[in-house]
Amino acid sequence: MPSPRPLLLLALLSCASWASAALLLEGRSAGQSFVVEPIASNLGVPWGLAFIDETTLIVTDRSGRAWRLNTDDGTRQTLTGLPEVSAQGQGGLLDVAVSPDFAQNRWLYFTYAKPKSGRAATTLARARLDGNRLNDWQDLLVTESITSTQRHFGSRIAFDNNGHVFFGIGDRGERPNGQNRQTHAGSILRLNLDGTVPADNHFIGDTNTLDEIWSLGHRNPQGLTFDPATGRLWEIEHGPRGGDEINRIEAGANYGWPLVSQGQEYWRPVDVGESSLPGMTAATKVYVPSIAPSSLVVYHGDAFPAWRGNLFAGALVLQHLNRVSLNEAGEPIDEERLLGELNERIRALAISPERGWLYVSTDSGRLLRIKPAE
Repeated sequence: MPSPRPLLLLALLSCASWASAALLLEGRSAGQSFVVEPIASNLGVPWGLAFIDETTLIVTDRSGRAWRLNTDDGTRQTLTGLPEVSAQGQGGLLDVAVSPDFAQNRWLYFTYAKPKSGRAATTLARARLDGNRLNDWQDLLVTESITSTQRHFGSRIAFDNNGHVFFGIGDRGERPNGQNRQTHAGSILRLNLDGTVPADNHFIGDTNTLDEIWSLGHRNPQGLTFDPATGRLWEIEHGPRGGDEINRIEAGANYGWPLVSQGQEYWRPVDVGESSLPGMTAATKVYVPSIAPSSLVVYHGDAFPAWRGNLFAGALVLQHLNRVSLNEAGEPIDEERLLGELNERIRALAISPERGWLYVSTDSGRLLRIKPAE
């Protein structure tokens, strides 16, 4: 009878070969070793990611689809109950976020480009997740943001610790909207979780400014995240040919667009606006040249202790994961660019709630996982 050792060795080699093939990248950051592995593919343009438990991720595709995805084995189920979306240009089904009280109420929050009068408006909505179906869909705010373009819809969602939801909208391709207080375009908005306007919103009582506006002067916010450890609300946005910005969002602040910018015109090397102006809030960090940011999270997981309190942003044009470390005052002190070897446009980020692993989606339709090397 032949010895079982050759068969066992062959099986071990086969498993090792499979593991090696599945591993996309190994790297180090801040003294920590990590690996990158694929979880799923063929997800369209996976624009939003949100965990409802340790291994279940809600994924939105800009074309108007969404899935409930198991991060352990990559299997997925299609969610039903979604509305019609305007998947034109930069619009479509955008962000998804889990209610702070999801365990009790099952609410998921969405932003999307809602068809309206032949055009589209960035809209904040919510629905209850029941198995693989979204029930009780509610459009909480169909914003005053319609223009003739299909650009700069935003839009990411964040919650604070006090029962508020924030979301951002770009200038919708019309620069004056950044300073126009009678449109929601070019702003970060703040609402109660049920979509009503908080009584303490900064511009309540100002007849020249829409009540929902929390801050203004934004070109195209593509990342928004609240840090519960510090109480800071962070935003990242596209600049014009240079001048992408990370901003610490404050109530009533004006971040300048298009009067203030660190970028240049697309048609010629001419500055857009001034580098600074009185009454305008300066960016916390500026990227020249542009990285084309796509998302933003603050890391507080256990898997990578040296990353705690760092900001992570996806980069589309420069195709990397951008890590920014901050001091106690919230000032950037270092930047690192990771995953550039993958040559992928990184679209969305999420952190698993218990393990602290970092998940990234790419415009090629992949979901990838970053975890500590064993």
